[in-house]
Amino acid sequence: MELLPRSPGEFGSARYWDRFFRQRGQRPFEWYGAFPELCPVLRKYVRPRDKVLVVGCGNSELSEQMYDTGMCEDIVNIDISDAVIRQMQERSASKRPKMSYLLMDMLQMDFPDAHFQVVLDKGTLDAILTDDKEATLSKVDRMFAEISRVLQVGGRYLCISLAQAHVLKKVVDYFSQEGWVVRVHEVAGSADKQQFVLPVFAYVMTKFRKIPGSAPQILEICPEEQDKPMRVESVERLVEAVKDRQHYALLCSQLSKAPCREQLSLDLCDKDSGRPRYTLHVVDSPSVKPSRDNRFAIFIIPQGRETEWLFGTEEGRRQLAASAGFGRLVTVALHREQRYEGMASIQAELSGKVMELAPPGLPARQQVPFLSVGGDIGVRTVRHCDTSPLSGEYVVEDVKGDDACYFRRLVFLSNRNVVQSEARLLAPAPPPGQKKRRKDKKKAGPAEPPTAIDKSYLCCEHHKAMVAGLCLLGSPDPLPGAPITVLVVGLGGGSLPLFIHDYFSQARVAVVEIDPSMLEVATHWFGFSQGERMQVHVSDGLDYVAKLAAEAPAQYDAVMFDVDSKDLTVGMSCPPPAFVEKCFLQKVKTILKPEGVFVLNLVCRDARLKESVLAVLREVFPLLYARRIDGEVNEILFCQPSPKGRLDPTELGARARTLEKALQQPGHPWDSSYVLADMLQAVTIL
Repeated sequence: MELLPRSPGEFGSARYWDRFFRQRGQRPFEWYGAFPELCPVLRKYVRPRDKVLVVGCGNSELSEQMYDTGMCEDIVNIDISDAVIRQMQERSASKRPKMSYLLMDMLQMDFPDAHFQVVLDKGTLDAILTDDKEATLSKVDRMFAEISRVLQVGGRYLCISLAQAHVLKKVVDYFSQEGWVVRVHEVAGSADKQQFVLPVFAYVMTKFRKIPGSAPQILEICPEEQDKPMRVESVERLVEAVKDRQHYALLCSQLSKAPCREQLSLDLCDKDSGRPRYTLHVVDSPSVKPSRDNRFAIFIIPQGRETEWLFGTEEGRRQLAASAGFGRLVTVALHREQRYEGMASIQAELSGKVMELAPPGLPARQQVPFLSVGGDIGVRTVRHCDTSPLSGEYVVEDVKGDDACYFRRLVFLSNRNVVQSEARLLAPAPPPGQKKRRKDKKKAGPAEPPTAIDKSYLCCEHHKAMVAGLCLLGSPDPLPGAPITVLVVGLGGGSLPLFIHDYFSQARVAVVEIDPSMLEVATHWFGFSQGERMQVHVSDGLDYVAKLAAEAPAQYDAVMFDVDSKDLTVGMSCPPPAFVEKCFLQKVKTILKPEGVFVLNLVCRDARLKESVLAVLREVFPLLYARRIDGEVNEILFCQPSPKGRLDPTELGARARTLEKALQQPGHPWDSSYVLADMLQAVTIL
């Protein structure tokens, strides 16, 4: 039996619907869910004494159930199909005397003006608005005009729809321009997810008298999980919010049917501000053998640690899921703009939502564990936030890492998943003469996080490699005390130039930084300071190097580039492309001494672009070493202007080992995690 129309236009044909209902018989046909799903929304907007018009009623049981439950009795149902009207009149005449069924075209209704308080439309608009042809849009305009005519001021037009973008935009445009309040509800999902994967929405348009002039639009959305409407600023934003809900429903449907091969991510937003509150990644581990207790778990990433390799990369999350031993692990990152009370409150807030991401076959009442590092949500304290004309919005924040250590970080919010600069904080020493607290004394309250910068510690692995590259300058024994000259392009928090200044006692360090805001940040928040052997030049690195090449060639033992690109559309985030063009690299070579070294921090995800950069570097520098940083995209390139003195990785490792010993001077703390030999033994000669 063929019930589908031959073309979308037949949805507006009385002949098609007569044939449809004769072939279907007495079985009710429910578009977009039945009364139980729609009831919570209907009760908000339909009062018992309201006079209700149902347009395009079909043989749905919705009106009958509204009548039978006492929601409303004065209901008029209309349809263009004579067959279905006669069927429904026979079904309800004796049982529901106050409800009527009339054969009528909603485009040309016989009712007087302002006759109803509610007009209810369940799928009828979707059936008519099948395309954006002029004839179709004209028909919809006539439909809306008739609905507006028969509704009283203060009346509501309730339209149940799948909210295709063109349908929603048409509805909102029309009624908001008429001065009506437009609110969109997401209808609670049906237990039968097989019928509709996409969520059903209810548009609620409340009629107001049209005010002459340009009255402000009032547009609102009510997600399924909350009653309080959220105001949105434009039609486009409302359509986008609905589209987000539809994408989420498709995602949940996909996850409920089979394991996902790729990691899926989504943001859950704060209901009041609309800003992201949680970022979720769904990670499936095919290697984990599923059992009753290891199908599904939630992992809360401690605040401030979402950028770490284990939590911030696909490979890291895959390793985390496998080591946790769960078939599906959902990692949850917490946002710095939000406040969190603790693990218990996060669990209560997320429990209902994350169950929608459960793997197939998970029992409905299965207890799902919430995991974290050390069982808490970590500590993040925003110390400073501002906006730079060059770098955009940025924050300086203190976070708690492993082993109760605290770190200070600089993050550009244009690329919030990347830590721009990082420094370890020193725990404050107890005052002289203070005795240690006895174990049996009353437990002390939580200690204040440290605030002093540990200038001896390099947090970034690529900075350790860049320092190790200085052993290429010659014999490493006298190097810490040798009068070397170093140019660093890119200040950040200042950790790299500070370390060179402090551990190479005769080094003269010049730093070039284009953004004066970063100099302020480094000085006030990262312990950076200038002096006789440390000078910062606020300038474009391209201009500064070009000027040096013209005026003072061959003056630096080492030139280091650690400068980020502001253009996120390029597959290379460090350095900007202009810094690796051949003509500029030749200027870099010009300012180097013949036995000097150029050290470049390269972060490039585009394989073809990276190969072209390496090709240019080989053209300019005859000797080139590369060191990949484990677990990161960074690759440190050591470039020398002369092929003399080429060393193999073993010789480089030996030099770095000697340099490491020489740097361990009295009065200069040395962290045991620095193994400079490892940094250079793993180099590749290009």
